[in-house]
Amino acid sequence: MPLCLSQDTDADALLDRDPFALLVGMLLDQQFPMERAFAGPALLAQRLGRTELDARELASYDPDALVEIFRGPPAVHRYPGSMAGRVQALAAAVVDQYDGDVTLIWRDVEDGRELFRRLNALPGFGTQKAQIFTALLGKQRGVTPAGWREAAGGYGQEGSYRSVADVVDAASLGRVREYKQAQKAAAKAGSKAAAPAKG
Repeated sequence: MPLCLSQDTDADALLDRDPFALLVGMLLDQQFPMERAFAGPALLAQRLGRTELDARELASYDPDALVEIFRGPPAVHRYPGSMAGRVQALAAAVVDQYDGDVTLIWRDVEDGRELFRRLNALPGFGTQKAQIFTALLGKQRGVTPAGWREAAGGYGQEGSYRSVADVVDAASLGRVREYKQAQKAAAKAGSKAAAPAKG
C-alpha cells in the first residue's frame, strides 16, 4: 500500500520511493503538524531541483544556504535554522556510517532491538522517535526483523492509532490526532493535579 503520511499525493510518492526522504520526514515530525513534516522532504527536494533527496548532497551542502532553503517561504519547518542543521547532521551520519545508503540501517538487521539501537543512535532521534520509526518500517514498509513490535514499544501494537506508523488514510490520521490530543489533555490534567495547592 502506498504511503499516505502527508496527505499530499506528490509528497507521499517521494516518501514511498525514497527511504532517505522518509527518514528526513520522521526527523521533521517534531513540534510541527505531522502532515507538514512529512511533506517537508518534497518541498526540500523541489527547492534543490531534485526528484529525490541525496544524503551526500545534503551532508556537504553549505549550511547557511541550506537554512535559507528551509526558510522558504513557505518554511520547510517551524524552526528552519535548527532543523536545517539537524537534517544536515542526519545526512552526514548516513554518509559516514552507512555509505550514503539509508536502507543499510535496516537491511539484514539481526533483530528489532538492533534496528531500534541503530535508529536511536542517529542525530535528532531519541527513544520515542526511534520506536515510532521502527513501528513505521514494520507496519508499512515490510521491515519486520524478529522482535520489532517489542522494540517499537506501544507504537508496535497491532490495531493501535498512536503515531504516524498507523496513518494510512485521512480517517486514521484523524484517529491518531485524537489519541495525541487525549494524551496531551491527560498529561496536562496530571501536572495540574500534582501541583501544590496555593494558599
